[in-house]
Amino acid sequence: MSNCLYNAPIFFVTGTDTDVGKSWVTVALLRILRAQGLRVGAVKPLVSGCPGGDPATNADITLLSAAQPERHLDSLCLHAFEPPIAPHIAAEEAGQPLSADQLARWCRQQARGLDLLLVEGVGGWRVPLNETESLCHWAAAMDASVLLVVGMKLGCINHALLSAEAILADGLPLTGWLANWLDRQMNRAEENLASLQARMPAPLLAQAPWCTDASQLELQGLDVNQWPGKALS
Repeated sequence: MSNCLYNAPIFFVTGTDTDVGKSWVTVALLRILRAQGLRVGAVKPLVSGCPGGDPATNADITLLSAAQPERHLDSLCLHAFEPPIAPHIAAEEAGQPLSADQLARWCRQQARGLDLLLVEGVGGWRVPLNETESLCHWAAAMDASVLLVVGMKLGCINHALLSAEAILADGLPLTGWLANWLDRQMNRAEENLASLQARMPAPLLAQAPWCTDASQLELQGLDVNQWPGKALS
């Protein structure tokens, strides 16, 4: 594959809500794809809830950093805000306005020399960046394909279908979705999974079983020979 800064494919990892395991799934994807000999990186440009505005205090950035010891914190996160609030509000209060183009340019810089870059979003798909832009504008500015992490718990069917509908309505390609089992004792778990598989407008790429250790999280059913398809051919 080309090392050209603007040729490395970008996959935008979003979720059906906050705290559905986007970082855990992103790191699991990173490990699997790197094991195939691919030059893969993963970043999370926006985080909030960082004491002192230090990204090193954020659990998600810590996780991404441990999985990529060769990358400096500055190449993992662009904006780290102290209050644990929506990023567009935190950015406004900090006097650091966000824009889709700024975030996209930074992510493209991090893609230099890679075969693939995973960009983790923040919260769910409709999180605003500013008064006129949201995550969809950011993903579009990167010409990214979208991966949707579905938190498997009560209510996941509605959240997943609405998220997928919004992604496609915004004109972004939805490569597929990943089922992250958050509720170890979810009632009718298999029936919920089957309902989603029958209704989601994109394939189920893998399942992440319930786990308490991010370093041990496995993605079951992921076919690295088929995913992400043409981007790695």
